[in-house]
Amino acid sequence: QVQLVESGGGLVQPGGSLRLSCVASGAILTIPVMKWYRQAPGKERELVAVSASGRATTYADSVKGRFTISRDDAKNTVYLQMNSLNPEDTADYYCAADIVHCRGCVPYDYWGQGTQVTVSS
Repeated sequence: QVQLVESGGGLVQPGGSLRLSCVASGAILTIPVMKWYRQAPGKERELVAVSASGRATTYADSVKGRFTISRDDAKNTVYLQMNSLNPEDTADYYCAADIVHCRGCVPYDYWGQGTQVTVSS
């Protein structure tokens, strides 16, 4: 019914940048919250950034000042601009969204399949 598809991952050298994208498609009325998570090998999943309706944003301390979350509501898309990347940022990155399908409906939580980011020289 709803799909989230991430793109933009890859291999980058320390100090480099990447921009992740996540497009939501399907039966969507509104998307109150869009989020980025990451999970490194052997580690727990970490909430990286949140974009709420009204453009309020929050970030994990580990990425503040380096990562920027933004969204294009007309395209149902959320972005994660990642600058000054370091090897500790290596992980699978997932987008998630609270999606409202219809007026008066409660939001449901959806996840993408993930995109891999590797920071290495």
